[in-house]
Amino acid sequence: MTAEQVKQDVAATFMKALGGKDWSLLRDLMTEDVTWTLPGDNRISGTATGPAGVAERAELISSFGVNFALLHVLVSRDNVALNLHNTATRDDAVLDEHLATVFTLRDGKVARIETFLSDVDGMNRFFA
Repeated sequence: MTAEQVKQDVAATFMKALGGKDWSLLRDLMTEDVTWTLPGDNRISGTATGPAGVAERAELISSFGVNFALLHVLVSRDNVALNLHNTATRDDAVLDEHLATVFTLRDGKVARIETFLSDVDGMNRFFA
């Protein structure tokens, strides 16, 4: 598999795991020392560590009924990013967020995830 295929495969596998709520598949995609950092001050903010921590965060986000729309897969020389549009409605809170989730890869696995958001205040309200 070429380096470009590895990046595309990581992106596709992440989205498949997220959409299918396959937390085992998600954990298998990660290195043992993976971290996932999200901005804000709410239930999903901060840094999750390890495959179990990353899977727990993904499961929590999913439990809020978030729809994950993949707009683009973006690649750099060594890494890959997902451009997403996440939406959901909960009681009186609405989530309508554009984001980039950037994966730092090591040996074909995700070693670090950093998410960049278009509306941190909106995310704080939704995940309060």
